[in-house]
Amino acid sequence: MDKVQKRIAVGAGKEPADTVIKNARIVNVFSGEIISGDVAIVDGFFAGVGGEYQAENILDAQNKYLSPAFIDGHVHIESSMVTPVEFAKIQLLHGVTGVICDPHEIANVSGKAGVQYMLDTAMNIPFDCHFMLPSCVPATPFENTGAELTAEDLLPFYDHPKVLGLAEVMNYPGVLNADEGLLKKITDARRLHRKIDGHAAGLTGNQLDVYMAAGITTDHECTTAEEALERLRKGMYVMIREGTAAKELKEVIKAVNTRNSRRFLFVTDDRHLDDVIAEGGIDHLVRMAIAEGVDSVTAIQMASLNAAECFGLEGYGAIAAGYNADFILTDNLTDLPISAVYKNGVCVADQGKLVNFPDDTTTLIPPPELLDSVKLPALKTEDFQIHLDGHLANVIEIIPNSILTKHLITEVETISSLFVPSPHKGLLKLAVIERHHQTGNIGLGIIKGLGLEKGAIATTVSHDSHNLMIAGTSDEDMLFAAKVIGEMQGGLAVVCDGKVLAKLELPISGLLSQGSYEEVNEQLLQINKSLEIIGCQQHFNPFLTLSFLALPVIPEIKLTDKGLFHVRSFQHMNVSASH
Repeated sequence: MDKVQKRIAVGAGKEPADTVIKNARIVNVFSGEIISGDVAIVDGFFAGVGGEYQAENILDAQNKYLSPAFIDGHVHIESSMVTPVEFAKIQLLHGVTGVICDPHEIANVSGKAGVQYMLDTAMNIPFDCHFMLPSCVPATPFENTGAELTAEDLLPFYDHPKVLGLAEVMNYPGVLNADEGLLKKITDARRLHRKIDGHAAGLTGNQLDVYMAAGITTDHECTTAEEALERLRKGMYVMIREGTAAKELKEVIKAVNTRNSRRFLFVTDDRHLDDVIAEGGIDHLVRMAIAEGVDSVTAIQMASLNAAECFGLEGYGAIAAGYNADFILTDNLTDLPISAVYKNGVCVADQGKLVNFPDDTTTLIPPPELLDSVKLPALKTEDFQIHLDGHLANVIEIIPNSILTKHLITEVETISSLFVPSPHKGLLKLAVIERHHQTGNIGLGIIKGLGLEKGAIATTVSHDSHNLMIAGTSDEDMLFAAKVIGEMQGGLAVVCDGKVLAKLELPISGLLSQGSYEEVNEQLLQINKSLEIIGCQQHFNPFLTLSFLALPVIPEIKLTDKGLFHVRSFQHMNVSASH
């Protein structure tokens, strides 16, 4: 009550504020205007905008634009490969002060312990890391994953102050058929008046009605403007995604106009750390939207107020009295150079440098079970041999900068009925090795378009079950890559002719580094250089592309530890094909 009284008094001009900002051009995301006037801040909140206020601390904005800070509406922190603390540091530098994250990557490996670790490490930092609880662990029954989360497992987590709701429901057939376990998760969230995110890849018509009827009101899987408009008509919020692998903003943004823009928000979903450092996070998406013709204030509104309202985050996303004082200062609203970032009225980034970030927010030591998650079988080169009935094969053809794939039936080279990689034709071997329960499962397939000319690449980041995935030109290098990953207890590796060209250790559930974001970025740069050595294409990210080739909920065909999988028919299939 005392704080509210003080805020009222400051807003009325009766008491001094903690800070008064003068000479700013204020981005008003309610009216769509740029307004002028002073801004008063007290106890981390805006207390007044446009009036006359007093304070000992005067911040002269020097005619810069004062904009709400940005919110990422859907992100998997694990895709950055750093802990929430390190993730927060790099996001703050780009004007992002809050995210809605889904920890289903670490949950699929380490279950409740993984979710708890993410919650624990996100506390007590100047960054709003909100959580949606993983709804689909495992994502499907068509692969082996490290854990299972039931409705009973999730329920206690709703008591945590950072938990907002239920994360992306990927199991559309489960919703349609009212699967008891999934329906319990959905009804628990609805009973508690929590938000529920969707995952409507490829869905249309009354399939979207099924999601809406269940209380699932968002989707981040649109790839075209037409899909976005259909979801709007159904009443959904549309999340426009631009990650590292999935790049849909330029197409989906065509659906945005002055009548419907309030139902759009921006998300990165899965974005590698080096891309965030080089280009940015949500700030990068705002720049892209403006470049595509969206009004700058509208783009900022989508990145702030829209995201806050979508998730019921009252008091976030705007420069207005009673709202959290989360804002950025920028010289212009086109290139959006970020001069300074403030969280709860305190400067946390200034001219590209972190300031006032607590020194005692070191990464919590993970529990032992999170550091011993890669359990591989004894492997030999013969385990990578693909037997074919003829020269015709079902092949996974990648689509650059997309997590979708094409089902290709084509002739391949064989020797004694064994597939032989043809790098000159873009045809490589692909393997998914179960690494959680020592089942010995090895799924084998053929991939086209990854671009390796020699060697192999391997990763334990393979959505959503995160088994070990290897693509290569020879059985020997694929076997060696598996050995390197096993010794690291997870990570990324680039090998060639029995030598390690580059690697990144990810010992926390095979997904996260224990190092700083600067250290991880340096190792990623070395990996990128090594990819050039083995001939990988550089107009898309091979590792992130590889990591989605095991996700059996995204069309058309994928590879799991149980074999090649046809997504639309929800059935496994042979590598051998017939006319």
